[in-house]
Amino acid sequence: MKLRLLRLFTAVPVAGLLALQAGTMPVTITANAGTTYDHLTKMQKRILSGFASLELNPATTPSARALQSQGNYKPTSDDGCPVNLGSNIKVNQNCLNIADGNLQGRGQAQNETTIAQDPVNPNRVVASSNDYRRGDGGCFTEYSRDGGSSWTDTSIPMGFTSGTNFGGVPRQYWQAGGDPAVAWDTKGNAYMQCMVFQRGPGTTNNPDLSSAVYVFRSTGNGGASWNFLGRPAVETYDVTGAILNDKPYMTIDTKSGSPFQDRIYMTWTLFAADGSAYIYEVHSNDYGQSFSSPVVVSRTSALCVNTFGAGTAQGNCNQNQFSDPFTGSDGSLYVVFANYNNALTTATDNHNQVLLAKSVDGGATFSAPIKVSDYYDLPDCNTYQGAGQDPGRACVPEKGASNHSVFRAANYPVGSVNPRDASQVAVTVASYINPHSNEANGCVPTGFAADGQNTFTGVKTPGACNNDILLSVSNDGGTTFTGQTTDPRQLTSVTQAPGQATTDQFWQWATFTKDGRLAVSYYDRQYGIDETNGSSDIALSGSKDLVHFATRRVTSSSMPYPTQFPNGFGNGSFLGDYSGLSAVTDALPLWSDTRSPDLFLCPGTGAPGVPPSICTGTSTSGSPANDQDIFTAKVAIPSGGNGGGD
Repeated sequence: MKLRLLRLFTAVPVAGLLALQAGTMPVTITANAGTTYDHLTKMQKRILSGFASLELNPATTPSARALQSQGNYKPTSDDGCPVNLGSNIKVNQNCLNIADGNLQGRGQAQNETTIAQDPVNPNRVVASSNDYRRGDGGCFTEYSRDGGSSWTDTSIPMGFTSGTNFGGVPRQYWQAGGDPAVAWDTKGNAYMQCMVFQRGPGTTNNPDLSSAVYVFRSTGNGGASWNFLGRPAVETYDVTGAILNDKPYMTIDTKSGSPFQDRIYMTWTLFAADGSAYIYEVHSNDYGQSFSSPVVVSRTSALCVNTFGAGTAQGNCNQNQFSDPFTGSDGSLYVVFANYNNALTTATDNHNQVLLAKSVDGGATFSAPIKVSDYYDLPDCNTYQGAGQDPGRACVPEKGASNHSVFRAANYPVGSVNPRDASQVAVTVASYINPHSNEANGCVPTGFAADGQNTFTGVKTPGACNNDILLSVSNDGGTTFTGQTTDPRQLTSVTQAPGQATTDQFWQWATFTKDGRLAVSYYDRQYGIDETNGSSDIALSGSKDLVHFATRRVTSSSMPYPTQFPNGFGNGSFLGDYSGLSAVTDALPLWSDTRSPDLFLCPGTGAPGVPPSICTGTSTSGSPANDQDIFTAKVAIPSGGNGGGD
């Protein structure tokens, strides 16, 4: 049977996009087509999102991986049900599944968080994350009607979609879903975006390797229930493993009187068979019932000079990831993204760049990408944390002698427009070289590891390298940015508290409040012994003038390094790629938290005459095994002005 290599389906015809894509010649289905991960290029593997990498890379998706040594169990009275931690509020309300010790995380974890408040009634809040309670990644949500003080769980009906787009069958069943985003319109409807995919022959005898992104609407009840079926923003039928839709994100124009009020925008990365990774955009004018034909966002720019031998049919900016769409009060749509096509000046230079494209016609067309700033990505995990710890990925190494902090991490941009000044656009991005990195103490870029990830001197040296959250600002509607000609070493850092000068901050989200203050939340290692043992906290920085930032600790105690999704060394390999934040007046950060103990069936129990009992466990690295829950806190935004913390 002959099938086309690529068919992209949306709710409207996409013949224009099909004409743009390479690889439409017929192919024959074979049983050994390989996984999607097998078909990615070295660059595509480098920039693949953490969720997709965890689920598609055969090295990180074994059917079982031992966590505990037999006997490393301790009886517990904890039932694994929701418990707040001080001022920190548990958002996912499910009780913890009792997992087998060799499948830790697979039926338990929540990570990659996103949160949004109703712009008309901010007490109505929706939140979401990658959620593994069904035994695989899935899209689950929570909603609150009291501003985030209490929460109720709901689930997205992502299990199958209808139609004949996928091989002529009436229903397409999806193995996994994640990379969520949530948003509201101005009519009281909440929306949730979910990326879904099939793994193909690597884990099943089903040859289907399709992927898609669906948008679900909660009509009028604030996230308590969701429409079935979800509406396709993009669908790709693929049995070759050559195509993957990755890392989507969604926003809605909620400015009353905007020419595009309530228009839904969604952007994503398309990893194509020709080795390219372009950013695409679609939009909906009818409350998510249907979506437009895809439009290329990352097109051609003089800033993109190194195309890595991949296809350039859509322009020379062909290697991109981590797109974030956001709108201004004048109806402008901005899409900011990480780009890897920049020129490198020396053999040891390893910086990349943040680009931005703007649309003033509701996403129909985009300007050529312009530069927002340069940045330096996080270091290669294998090089600094030990061979085999997290192959092919970057991480945030702790400064101590231990090598526990190996979960995949990357630096990415986040944008927002001041609601009081449509010309003021703020973009945050983390960078490993920054105003606080001490190159005199040995923190110097040294190029790339064999897998393409960045290398530096001074990574494990206290007081040398650190990761900062940097800020680039435009005061002319995105035409120019402060970071265009400013080295990351001189850019404004939002992490200005004294304890942040030598410690790591990562996984930020940023947004303006309705009165024009900028709030930025992030993982922070300035507290306790976080920087030496790989634990973390959550902090929040705020500013009125976008120059001076004050910082407030959000977590009531430090979170240990993760142990779920353990690698062969007992260290957790996945905590997510990003964290969420909403801030209408006060801030509601949302993060994946590791302070709750993980629970397992005690060895030997459940046999005839031996009632089952529950135990905690110890990882093979010697630390207590922990869960991943999602937490929030209602935080007053600190006022920047003196550059210190409060």
